[in-house]
Amino acid sequence: QESKKPQPNKRTTNKRNNSRTNTTVHLVMSAKAIREYDGRSLLVKYIPEEYPSQQQRIISLDSRLVLITPKTNLDTLPTDHPWLLTTPLVIKPDQLIKRRGKLGLVGLNLKWEQCIKWIHDHIDRDITIGPATGKLDHFVVSPYVAHSKSDEYYVCIQSDREGEVIMFKTGGGVDVGNVDETASRLHVDIDDDGLTVQRILDDGILDGVPDDRLESLASFVVALLRVYRRLHFAMLEINPLVQTDDDGQIHVVDLAAKLDETASFLCGADWGRIAFPPQFGRTTCPEEQFIRDLDSKTGASLKLTVLNEKARIWTMVAGGGASVVYADTICDLGFGHELANYGEYSGAPSTEDTYNYAKTVIGLMCKEKDPRGKIFIVGGGIANFTDVAA
Repeated sequence: QESKKPQPNKRTTNKRNNSRTNTTVHLVMSAKAIREYDGRSLLVKYIPEEYPSQQQRIISLDSRLVLITPKTNLDTLPTDHPWLLTTPLVIKPDQLIKRRGKLGLVGLNLKWEQCIKWIHDHIDRDITIGPATGKLDHFVVSPYVAHSKSDEYYVCIQSDREGEVIMFKTGGGVDVGNVDETASRLHVDIDDDGLTVQRILDDGILDGVPDDRLESLASFVVALLRVYRRLHFAMLEINPLVQTDDDGQIHVVDLAAKLDETASFLCGADWGRIAFPPQFGRTTCPEEQFIRDLDSKTGASLKLTVLNEKARIWTMVAGGGASVVYADTICDLGFGHELANYGEYSGAPSTEDTYNYAKTVIGLMCKEKDPRGKIFIVGGGIANFTDVAA
């Protein structure tokens, strides 16, 4: 009998590049993006615990970090975080937006009063990034780290079917370029927990790093992989990672990360109150929130994402794997622009939960009229006990 929820570390539908074969592989993993604030906070807490035991110096990351939301009182915030008044600051939106520096969405070397003005100039105003239009309402503030271009590095860990790929490049930052083509790679098998500082140095992944920084950066990479696996990250990218000559301190200046959501029962306590925000420009509709609430109260799996509520093709599919096949097939046949939703139900939901799920999907489908009619596909492909004939 299969478990009701997907097991962590089974790799799902994300595509990754296999560093050893240079071929694309499919992963089985429910990867959900998290805010930079949450990702950096996790590293601040757990990196010191995972440092190689033979290292004399354990590097602690700067814990000064503030997340500003629409509910934050900017007038009283410095009372809880006095460093805001005495430290040069960096401010940027924290809403899963890529290339914020290129988009002019980063305020550098500001005083707190300037940060407040920066927020007032940007908050709740519609901005368009690519095809997405949305409002800025979450910001992360941290100390400004004075450094030169030669202090910037790029490091990323991604999961593939066989383990993790560590990517490293000197010359990180805004102009890092195409890291898929230029970054050095080291693959660590999924059952290999013996990554050492010496192995990283011997592999040459840090080529180009000054000799006096090699050991400290290699130690950080070892600790980073251990935290990555301990907390079930699916992707973790730091750009730039900065190390300065003044004190040798390592700084995580910018971060993007995803967690394997299905691992929440294993390490939810370690994550703490983590949030999985929607992509920028996309808000959660009431029906999606209703299904999310149902999912949180059952041992089964109930998932629903509305892609385009005006589209014609709606699906209600039993089985997580089958839901991917159905969606891929619809797109392969040339009807991706007509696909209205993506979702699945599995793990033997109760009759009541299945009824509420079906009622929600059908209600969404009937919201918008189409003279051509609607297409409702009910099906599945399961290996356990879910009722396909919902």
